[in-house]
Amino acid sequence: MNLVAQGEDIDNLALKTLAKLVRASAIEQITPSAFRLLGADPATDIAPHCRAHDIDWAWVPPGRRLTDMGLFVTDMDSTLINIECIDEIADMQGLKQEVAAITESAMRGEIDFRESLNRRVALLAGLPESALGRVYEERLQLNPGAEVLMRGLRDAGVRTVLVSGGFTYFTERLQQRLGFDYAYANQLEVLDGRLTGKVTGPVVDGEAKAAHLRRIRDELGLPPQQVIAAGDGANDKPMLEAAGVGIAYHAKPVLREAADYRLDFVGLDGILALFAG
Repeated sequence: MNLVAQGEDIDNLALKTLAKLVRASAIEQITPSAFRLLGADPATDIAPHCRAHDIDWAWVPPGRRLTDMGLFVTDMDSTLINIECIDEIADMQGLKQEVAAITESAMRGEIDFRESLNRRVALLAGLPESALGRVYEERLQLNPGAEVLMRGLRDAGVRTVLVSGGFTYFTERLQQRLGFDYAYANQLEVLDGRLTGKVTGPVVDGEAKAAHLRRIRDELGLPPQQVIAAGDGANDKPMLEAAGVGIAYHAKPVLREAADYRLDFVGLDGILALFAG
Protein backbone atom coordinates (compact mmCIF):
# COMPACT_ATOMS: atom_id res chain seq x y z
CA MET A 1 0.00 0.00 0.00
CA ASN A 2 1.09 3.57 -0.62
CA LEU A 3 0.79 6.40 1.88
CA VAL A 4 -0.11 9.82 0.44
CA ALA A 5 1.10 12.72 2.58
CA GLN A 6 -0.06 16.28 1.93
CA GLY A 7 0.51 19.67 3.50
CA GLU A 8 0.60 23.32 2.57
CA ASP A 9 4.29 23.49 3.44
CA ILE A 10 5.60 20.05 4.43
CA ASP A 11 8.93 20.17 6.22
CA ASN A 12 11.42 17.97 4.39
CA LEU A 13 12.70 16.43 7.62
CA ALA A 14 9.16 15.68 8.78
CA LEU A 15 8.45 13.96 5.45
CA LYS A 16 11.61 11.86 5.64
CA THR A 17 10.84 10.94 9.25
CA LEU A 18 7.35 9.82 8.18
CA ALA A 19 8.86 7.70 5.39
CA LYS A 20 11.13 6.06 7.93
CA LEU A 21 8.24 5.42 10.32
CA VAL A 22 6.30 3.51 7.67
CA ARG A 23 9.39 1.88 6.14
CA ALA A 24 8.62 3.30 2.70
CA SER A 25 10.84 2.15 -0.15
CA ALA A 26 10.78 5.56 -1.89
CA ILE A 27 9.17 9.01 -1.90
CA GLU A 28 7.50 10.29 -5.09
CA GLN A 29 6.26 13.85 -5.50
CA ILE A 30 2.71 14.09 -6.84
CA THR A 31 2.27 17.88 -6.63
CA PRO A 32 4.24 20.61 -4.88
CA SER A 33 2.27 19.83 -1.71
CA ALA A 34 1.59 16.08 -2.04
CA PHE A 35 3.90 13.07 -1.85
CA ARG A 36 3.49 9.31 -2.33
CA LEU A 37 5.38 7.05 0.05
CA LEU A 38 5.77 3.75 -1.79
CA GLY A 39 5.41 0.35 -0.18
CA ALA A 40 4.52 1.79 3.21
CA ASP A 41 3.57 -0.31 6.24
CA PRO A 42 1.19 0.70 9.07
CA ALA A 43 2.78 2.31 12.11
CA THR A 44 1.22 3.49 15.37
CA ASP A 45 3.13 6.77 15.32
CA ILE A 46 1.72 8.05 12.00
CA ALA A 47 -1.21 10.07 13.34
CA PRO A 48 0.59 12.00 16.09
CA HIS A 49 3.57 12.71 13.82
CA CYS A 50 1.39 14.03 11.00
CA ARG A 51 -0.82 16.04 13.32
CA ALA A 52 2.24 17.69 14.85
CA HIS A 53 3.46 18.75 11.41
CA ASP A 54 0.11 19.68 9.78
CA ILE A 55 0.23 16.76 7.37
CA ASP A 56 -2.81 15.00 5.93
CA TRP A 57 -2.17 11.31 5.34
CA ALA A 58 -4.09 8.55 3.58
CA TRP A 59 -3.59 4.93 2.58
CA VAL A 60 -4.17 4.73 -1.18
CA PRO A 61 -4.18 1.58 -3.34
CA PRO A 62 -1.44 1.60 -5.99
CA GLY A 63 -2.62 2.47 -9.48
CA ARG A 64 -5.93 4.07 -8.53
CA ARG A 65 -6.70 7.02 -10.83
CA LEU A 66 -9.38 9.65 -11.07
CA THR A 67 -10.45 8.24 -14.43
CA ASP A 68 -11.51 5.10 -12.52
CA MET A 69 -14.23 7.18 -10.86
CA GLY A 70 -17.49 8.36 -12.41
CA LEU A 71 -19.28 10.65 -9.96
CA PHE A 72 -18.30 13.31 -7.42
CA VAL A 73 -20.86 14.67 -4.94
CA THR A 74 -20.08 17.54 -2.59
CA ASP A 75 -21.69 19.58 0.12
CA MET A 76 -21.64 23.37 -0.25
CA ASP A 77 -21.48 25.28 3.06
CA SER A 78 -18.06 25.04 4.75
CA THR A 79 -17.01 22.42 2.19
CA LEU A 80 -17.07 23.98 -1.26
CA ILE A 81 -17.31 27.49 0.19
CA ASN A 82 -15.92 29.21 3.26
CA ILE A 83 -19.17 30.15 4.99
CA GLU A 84 -22.46 28.80 6.29
CA CYS A 85 -24.76 30.91 4.11
CA ILE A 86 -27.65 30.90 6.54
CA ASP A 87 -25.42 32.31 9.30
CA GLU A 88 -24.37 35.19 7.07
CA ILE A 89 -27.96 35.85 5.97
CA ALA A 90 -28.94 35.97 9.63
CA ASP A 91 -26.23 38.52 10.23
CA MET A 92 -28.29 40.88 8.07
CA GLN A 93 -30.99 40.55 10.74
CA GLY A 94 -28.53 40.97 13.60
CA LEU A 95 -29.11 37.33 14.53
CA LYS A 96 -25.90 35.65 13.41
CA GLN A 97 -24.85 34.47 16.86
CA GLU A 98 -28.20 32.85 17.57
CA VAL A 99 -28.48 31.16 14.17
CA ALA A 100 -24.82 30.11 14.08
CA ALA A 101 -25.24 28.32 17.41
CA ILE A 102 -28.09 26.24 15.93
CA THR A 103 -26.06 25.57 12.78
CA GLU A 104 -23.06 24.39 14.79
CA SER A 105 -25.21 22.09 16.90
CA ALA A 106 -26.78 20.57 13.79
CA MET A 107 -23.41 20.05 12.09
CA ARG A 108 -22.15 18.25 15.18
CA GLY A 109 -25.19 15.97 14.98
CA GLU A 110 -26.67 17.15 18.28
CA ILE A 111 -30.07 18.18 16.86
CA ASP A 112 -32.12 17.01 13.90
CA PHE A 113 -31.24 18.85 10.69
CA ARG A 114 -34.86 19.48 9.63
CA GLU A 115 -35.66 20.94 13.03
CA SER A 116 -32.58 23.14 12.88
CA LEU A 117 -33.41 24.31 9.35
CA ASN A 118 -36.96 25.30 10.26
CA ARG A 119 -35.84 27.11 13.41
CA ARG A 120 -33.14 29.05 11.60
CA VAL A 121 -35.19 29.96 8.53
CA ALA A 122 -38.05 31.18 10.72
CA LEU A 123 -35.69 33.78 12.19
CA LEU A 124 -35.13 35.21 8.70
CA ALA A 125 -38.77 36.22 8.19
CA GLY A 126 -39.13 39.73 6.81
CA LEU A 127 -35.58 40.02 5.49
CA PRO A 128 -35.35 41.54 1.97
CA GLU A 129 -34.44 39.01 -0.71
CA SER A 130 -31.61 41.37 -1.71
CA ALA A 131 -29.76 40.23 1.42
CA LEU A 132 -29.03 36.95 -0.35
CA GLY A 133 -27.25 38.82 -3.11
CA ARG A 134 -25.16 40.71 -0.58
CA VAL A 135 -24.06 37.46 1.06
CA TYR A 136 -23.10 35.96 -2.31
CA GLU A 137 -21.23 39.03 -3.52
CA GLU A 138 -19.66 40.25 -0.28
CA ARG A 139 -19.04 37.21 1.91
CA LEU A 140 -19.03 33.98 -0.05
CA GLN A 141 -15.65 32.69 -1.18
CA LEU A 142 -14.63 29.36 -2.63
CA ASN A 143 -12.53 27.24 -0.34
CA PRO A 144 -8.90 26.83 -1.46
CA GLY A 145 -8.43 24.42 -4.34
CA ALA A 146 -12.10 24.33 -5.40
CA GLU A 147 -11.52 25.50 -8.96
CA VAL A 148 -8.48 23.24 -9.41
CA LEU A 149 -10.52 20.29 -8.15
CA MET A 150 -13.39 20.99 -10.54
CA ARG A 151 -11.03 21.28 -13.52
CA GLY A 152 -9.41 17.99 -12.58
CA LEU A 153 -12.76 16.24 -12.29
CA ARG A 154 -13.93 17.57 -15.66
CA ASP A 155 -10.68 16.57 -17.35
CA ALA A 156 -11.12 13.04 -15.98
CA GLY A 157 -14.71 12.82 -17.24
CA VAL A 158 -16.20 12.63 -13.74
CA ARG A 159 -19.77 13.94 -13.39
CA THR A 160 -20.28 16.41 -10.55
CA VAL A 161 -23.11 17.14 -8.11
CA LEU A 162 -23.52 20.01 -5.67
CA VAL A 163 -26.03 19.04 -2.99
CA SER A 164 -26.73 21.23 -0.01
CA GLY A 165 -28.88 21.68 3.04
CA GLY A 166 -28.48 25.37 2.21
CA PHE A 167 -30.33 27.28 -0.46
CA THR A 168 -30.89 27.20 -4.20
CA TYR A 169 -30.02 30.90 -4.52
CA PHE A 170 -26.40 29.95 -3.88
CA THR A 171 -26.21 26.47 -5.44
CA GLU A 172 -27.62 27.74 -8.74
CA ARG A 173 -24.97 30.45 -8.99
CA LEU A 174 -22.16 28.11 -7.99
CA GLN A 175 -23.37 25.49 -10.46
CA GLN A 176 -23.09 28.02 -13.27
CA ARG A 177 -19.80 29.43 -12.00
CA LEU A 178 -18.03 26.08 -11.55
CA GLY A 179 -19.80 23.87 -14.08
CA PHE A 180 -21.52 21.32 -11.86
CA ASP A 181 -23.67 18.86 -13.78
CA TYR A 182 -26.35 18.80 -11.08
CA ALA A 183 -27.29 20.97 -8.09
CA TYR A 184 -29.88 20.48 -5.33
CA ALA A 185 -30.74 22.55 -2.25
CA ASN A 186 -33.62 24.04 -0.26
CA GLN A 187 -35.84 26.76 -1.73
CA LEU A 188 -36.47 29.82 0.43
CA GLU A 189 -40.02 31.14 0.15
CA VAL A 190 -40.18 34.79 -0.94
CA LEU A 191 -43.29 36.97 -0.93
CA ASP A 192 -43.30 40.59 -2.11
CA GLY A 193 -39.53 40.65 -2.15
CA ARG A 194 -39.09 39.43 1.42
CA LEU A 195 -38.31 36.07 3.00
CA THR A 196 -41.35 34.53 4.68
CA GLY A 197 -39.35 32.42 7.14
CA LYS A 198 -40.28 29.18 5.37
CA VAL A 199 -38.83 26.81 2.78
CA THR A 200 -40.90 25.37 -0.04
CA GLY A 201 -40.72 21.94 -1.62
CA PRO A 202 -38.91 18.83 -0.33
CA VAL A 203 -36.34 19.48 2.36
CA VAL A 204 -32.77 18.57 1.41
CA ASP A 205 -31.38 16.97 4.57
CA GLY A 206 -28.80 14.25 5.07
CA GLU A 207 -31.01 11.44 3.78
CA ALA A 208 -32.04 13.51 0.75
CA LYS A 209 -28.39 14.14 -0.08
CA ALA A 210 -27.73 10.39 -0.04
CA ALA A 211 -30.86 9.76 -2.12
CA HIS A 212 -29.70 12.21 -4.81
CA LEU A 213 -26.31 10.47 -4.86
CA ARG A 214 -27.83 7.01 -5.26
CA ARG A 215 -30.32 8.13 -7.91
CA ILE A 216 -27.72 9.83 -10.11
CA ARG A 217 -25.27 6.98 -9.56
CA ASP A 218 -27.88 4.49 -10.76
CA GLU A 219 -28.88 6.68 -13.70
CA LEU A 220 -25.23 6.72 -14.79
CA GLY A 221 -24.94 2.96 -14.29
CA LEU A 222 -22.11 3.28 -11.78
CA PRO A 223 -21.26 0.93 -8.91
CA PRO A 224 -20.80 2.54 -5.46
CA GLN A 225 -17.01 2.19 -5.63
CA GLN A 226 -16.90 4.69 -8.49
CA VAL A 227 -18.50 7.46 -6.42
CA ILE A 228 -16.68 10.09 -4.34
CA ALA A 229 -18.50 12.23 -1.76
CA ALA A 230 -17.14 15.13 0.28
CA GLY A 231 -18.61 17.04 3.21
CA ASP A 232 -17.94 18.54 6.62
CA GLY A 233 -20.93 17.99 8.93
CA ALA A 234 -23.24 15.39 10.42
CA ASN A 235 -25.86 15.77 7.68
CA ASP A 236 -23.23 14.69 5.14
CA LYS A 237 -22.74 11.33 6.82
CA PRO A 238 -25.44 9.40 4.88
CA MET A 239 -24.05 10.44 1.49
CA LEU A 240 -20.46 9.62 2.51
CA GLU A 241 -21.63 6.20 3.62
CA ALA A 242 -23.42 5.73 0.26
CA ALA A 243 -20.25 6.57 -1.68
CA GLY A 244 -17.36 4.28 -2.42
CA VAL A 245 -14.95 6.96 -1.21
CA GLY A 246 -16.05 9.37 1.52
CA ILE A 247 -13.92 12.43 2.25
CA ALA A 248 -14.27 14.58 5.38
CA TYR A 249 -13.04 18.08 4.54
CA HIS A 250 -12.02 20.17 7.57
CA ALA A 251 -14.90 18.32 9.20
CA LYS A 252 -16.68 17.90 12.50
CA PRO A 253 -15.65 14.83 14.55
CA VAL A 254 -18.88 12.94 13.81
CA LEU A 255 -18.09 12.99 10.09
CA ARG A 256 -14.36 12.43 10.44
CA GLU A 257 -15.10 9.11 12.11
CA ALA A 258 -17.35 8.00 9.22
CA ALA A 259 -15.06 9.03 6.36
CA ASP A 260 -12.56 6.98 4.40
CA TYR A 261 -10.23 9.98 4.16
CA ARG A 262 -9.81 13.22 6.09
CA LEU A 263 -8.36 16.46 4.79
CA ASP A 264 -7.66 18.82 7.67
CA PHE A 265 -4.79 20.94 6.40
CA VAL A 266 -4.81 21.10 2.58
CA GLY A 267 -7.36 22.56 0.18
CA LEU A 268 -9.98 20.78 -1.89
CA ASP A 269 -7.43 20.09 -4.63
CA GLY A 270 -5.94 17.63 -2.16
CA ILE A 271 -8.70 15.25 -3.23
CA LEU A 272 -6.98 14.90 -6.61
CA ALA A 273 -3.81 13.57 -5.00
CA LEU A 274 -5.80 10.64 -3.59
CA PHE A 275 -6.49 9.50 -7.15
CA ALA A 276 -3.14 10.18 -8.81
CA GLY A 277 -2.18 6.58 -9.54
